[in-house]
Amino acid sequence: MDRQTHTSRRTLAAVAVLVVPLAAACGSEKAGAGSDAAEAERPVTGVRWTVDSVTVDGATHRAPDGAHLTLGEDGRATGSYGCNLFEARLRTDGDRVRLSDPETTLRACDDQVMAGESAVSRALAAGELKADVNGDRLTLTTASGDTVRLTEAKDHPLHGTRWNVTTPDGAGRAHLTFDQQDGTVSGNLGCNQVNARATVRDGHITLGLPSRTRMMCEDSLMDAEKALTKLFDGAARYAVDGDTLTLTSENGTEVRAVAAR
Repeated sequence: MDRQTHTSRRTLAAVAVLVVPLAAACGSEKAGAGSDAAEAERPVTGVRWTVDSVTVDGATHRAPDGAHLTLGEDGRATGSYGCNLFEARLRTDGDRVRLSDPETTLRACDDQVMAGESAVSRALAAGELKADVNGDRLTLTTASGDTVRLTEAKDHPLHGTRWNVTTPDGAGRAHLTFDQQDGTVSGNLGCNQVNARATVRDGHITLGLPSRTRMMCEDSLMDAEKALTKLFDGAARYAVDGDTLTLTSENGTEVRAVAAR
């Protein structure tokens, strides 16, 4: 998992708990031929999970795009809620889990993303959580009945996916889509539409000179657009991890994006 370079700090406030929906190893039963005995337990550690939604006080909130977590087999959990990264210590006891020493970044995102994080914070601030696995779904339940629902993450295809840019900061409305048949990339840099040739080979994407519109937008969007433009007319390494795409150009520009739902 790629990590952003924003400064993180340890916080004991309840809001920090929003980044740590963690689960114990538990299993689901599969009926064999002529037998209803459990064949194997499905692990939840060592798995990357996409956070789908959280239900608090009977109201269900969709999680922000890019929200995910990985439950480490080393007793640590890491991930992102679409805005802030997290790392926390994980303790398990059967199907019960508890968090300690959470650490989070302190980015501010748009109101919708922050509202989703706030809902998750309320759901997970109760302490002990019960973890239930059903196939590729994980449900975390508080003592009061609030729930966080997650799905085992699969890598999204590079081509044909709309990638919403999250880094650099201020990218806002920026998104990119790679077309395998035409060998192109198209989308928006935050202010202007863009099109360019895109050749994918051996873990690298070679982008041609961009063709783009000439609109002027607010300074934050234009600054982010200038950073994104540095990806073009050169080669960049790429990696897809679940619903996250990372592009790193030869000049050191790093762009992160999440698959649109």
